[in-house]
Amino acid sequence: MSDINPRGTFQLSRSIGFLEQWSATRLPAEDAVLRFAFCRESDGQPVGVSVTQDAVVRVRSTGPDVTAEVARILSLDVDGTPLDEIAHRDPVVAELAGAAPGLRPVCFWTAWEAAVWAVLSQRTSRRTAAGLKRRIGEELGTPVPVDGRTLIAFPSPQTVLTAGTLPGVNPVRTERLHALARAALDGLLTAPALRALPVADALSTLRSLPGVGPFSAALILIRGAGAPDVFTMDEPRTLAAIRDAYGLPGDAGESAYRTIADGWHPLRSWVSFLLRAHA
Repeated sequence: MSDINPRGTFQLSRSIGFLEQWSATRLPAEDAVLRFAFCRESDGQPVGVSVTQDAVVRVRSTGPDVTAEVARILSLDVDGTPLDEIAHRDPVVAELAGAAPGLRPVCFWTAWEAAVWAVLSQRTSRRTAAGLKRRIGEELGTPVPVDGRTLIAFPSPQTVLTAGTLPGVNPVRTERLHALARAALDGLLTAPALRALPVADALSTLRSLPGVGPFSAALILIRGAGAPDVFTMDEPRTLAAIRDAYGLPGDAGESAYRTIADGWHPLRSWVSFLLRAHA
């Protein structure tokens, strides 16, 4: 067991509430404990995790220590205190933070899983993509016992490559997922590698991968790697939320959006997340 001391406001219950509704995960609601299973980026080993919060955030794993990974997933690896400063000067952010105090971006378990979701959800509904991802997990994933429950760790990149065909996935998407799996095994498609790059370089690197366009690249970097200070013009829901919250006209230019988002530095990803969660 290990502890994480959040810097800034954090409420695990808010993260759990988000995950219960998030189509990519749909974790069942049970109690005040967050339980999940995933394959570690470093070696593909499946591990189960349970997370609780009292004075600190407590992390228990069924295998090797995964505190750093859990911190990234829950955005606890980032100092959240600047959000108060942003809220002080921006009434919209103040309202968002006040409506859901302690809510931070919740990331995919790994950058690899974010990339898989990006490919599966292209030109299809989230419901369909979630069904495909769930089926792949059920057929190729690893059962992991966590607190007397059996959870499924989504298959590692190596497992997906070894499997060849993927249940319910057409050949084009399968080929793209295999390419992403190779990128993950090469150490390119991992949270540490992506976070180590300047944002523009990370996005460019991701866009060079098969099946990854501007929208998918931003998704992987922000919600996969957990980069805290990214804003792009490639997320329509974020742009719509900005228009609604800040009263921008429908024909507002890029500079208008970027001027607003620049005021969210150094947590532009966070405020974008709060806007979408509140919309």
